[in-house]
Amino acid sequence: MKLLRILKNQRKNSGYLFAFIIVAFILWNTNLLFENLSKEQRTKMELWAMAQKEYIQNQSFSNLNFEVLQRSGINPMIQVDENDKIIEIRNVNWDKKKQDSTALYKILAQIKKENSAILIQHKDETGTLMINQKLYYGDSEVLKKLQYYPLALLLIIFLFGTVLYFVFKTAKIAEQNRLWAAMAKETAHQIGTPLTSMMGWITLLKEKQKKSDPVLEIEKDIERLKVITDRFSKVGSTPDLTPSDLIETINNTVGYLQKRSSEHVNFNLDLPEEGIIIPFNSQLISWTIENLIKNGIDAMKGKGTISLRINEMDHKVEILISDTGMGMPKEIASKIFAPGFTTKSRGWGLGLSLARRIIVDFHQGKINVVKTVLGKGTQFRILLNKIV
Repeated sequence: MKLLRILKNQRKNSGYLFAFIIVAFILWNTNLLFENLSKEQRTKMELWAMAQKEYIQNQSFSNLNFEVLQRSGINPMIQVDENDKIIEIRNVNWDKKKQDSTALYKILAQIKKENSAILIQHKDETGTLMINQKLYYGDSEVLKKLQYYPLALLLIIFLFGTVLYFVFKTAKIAEQNRLWAAMAKETAHQIGTPLTSMMGWITLLKEKQKKSDPVLEIEKDIERLKVITDRFSKVGSTPDLTPSDLIETINNTVGYLQKRSSEHVNFNLDLPEEGIIIPFNSQLISWTIENLIKNGIDAMKGKGTISLRINEMDHKVEILISDTGMGMPKEIASKIFAPGFTTKSRGWGLGLSLARRIIVDFHQGKINVVKTVLGKGTQFRILLNKIV
């Protein structure tokens, strides 16, 4: 088992590492593409600035200069003089008929943040600087959209992973349900065969020793086995929900456990005086209550108080079961309803997972840990619908 657990952890870690490598590759590749496009756009802007400088020096257009100056691309461009006064604008979303120069200078301030300026300078024969201009340009729309590409790609990967996770989880739950149903039916069948024989033998013993206490106790245990067989039979198939008195079922369940629990275990019941009639399966709800109480007794190590309270609401009935046991860490509290999970040295870890199946799947209710404090105890809550 230990080797299998190690192999599972290694496979899980390998999956995480593979996912990290994919994400890192996507980010690196996108960053490389962004840098190449950015360099290509700057090269175009520098070429345009060179053509502008050539025009300033010669005050004449060659065919090449004319073509370059006309094809300014799609980048927003603002040309300013040495005093930062705007001389020329291109591809800028500004309407001089509707907007004043203040809006244009705000656009300039924004463009300055995107890329460094390209100098357009001209000196005379003596080296005196005659023309000192700057070209500011912003990123193209394609480059701006590319910045969000990694996020969009990661979101798609995340959504795909989430869908894949839920598909596998649903398939796993369906497989577990089939396993539970098959196991429950087989258990009920295996118990039922010797139980039928035992019922026949106890009938013969009762005819010979009608008032024998051992015979009466054996009969009670056989009745208990019949109840257990009935429970497994119901878990293995979809049970019927019949309008019944919930208070009566809980009283019978707690009464049975009280007689078989240590005298050091106190039961504190806070139940309504009148019955509560709701649709539920008496055997399965009794089993769930029994499981929670037994877990509480185990957590208290056979000494403490079990409290059970019922709160009736408009559309639901709340059952609160508390113990004064050891409590549990939060990370364990989030796993206790998982099939096979147990903190005990013995047992299969199916008690609480079956309780969840009974409440959630069969009764469309809810079961959860309300609170747990280390050294003080745990409280469970069950919510049942008044109408299913």
